[in-house]
Amino acid sequence: MDITYLQNLITKHREKFEIYFEELVSYNQKVNLTAITERNEVYTKHFLDSILPIDAIPHGASIVDVGAGAGFPSLPIKIVRPDINLTMVDSLQKRVTFLNYITDKLSIKTQNVHARAEEFAKVGRENFDVAVARAVAKLNTLLEYLLPLVKVGGIVIAYKGSNLAEEFEEAENALNILGGKIVKSIRFDLPNNFGERHILIIEKVRPTDIKYPRPQNKPKTDPII
Repeated sequence: MDITYLQNLITKHREKFEIYFEELVSYNQKVNLTAITERNEVYTKHFLDSILPIDAIPHGASIVDVGAGAGFPSLPIKIVRPDINLTMVDSLQKRVTFLNYITDKLSIKTQNVHARAEEFAKVGRENFDVAVARAVAKLNTLLEYLLPLVKVGGIVIAYKGSNLAEEFEEAENALNILGGKIVKSIRFDLPNNFGERHILIIEKVRPTDIKYPRPQNKPKTDPII
């Protein structure tokens, strides 16, 4: 995927991205949503970064974003790909309140859910074509949150930085147990020396055992190794 192509996509939808930027920075003054508020950094580290895997997402896909926070990565994806059906999940009500606020400002229809990932899996299990998450957890933990939500044949998209090799080694057993298979890893260098990014595409090749994700924060406190 060419970075220039992605930058042009953002320019094409500049009006919505500008509203998003202005409202994010303003809202952030009263509710801490992001440490990144400078315009160029927001446009690169949040908006551009979020849409890196845009071509991996099937047309009309149902997408769930777990730990959506201020809407990254899924809301920028929805802006440039209005064909998708988006559900954003976060464990903090103040973030869900912002998601309701910003999607209303952008006139974008989404489902915004206040729930922990483990609880949401009880109602969202194998309901989605695609699951995404960014800056939520290490890969083995992330897979336990996301793979149960995806239909067999669907995909998980994980956003990772330069420490991918170490995380991948730790996650091999979790992949096998949870029914996933890595089908692609794409490396990007963000503009302006803003860092290295790896996008992992993981296919769900068989159903995940009903006991996953485990309750009581165990995916984080006692990850599959």
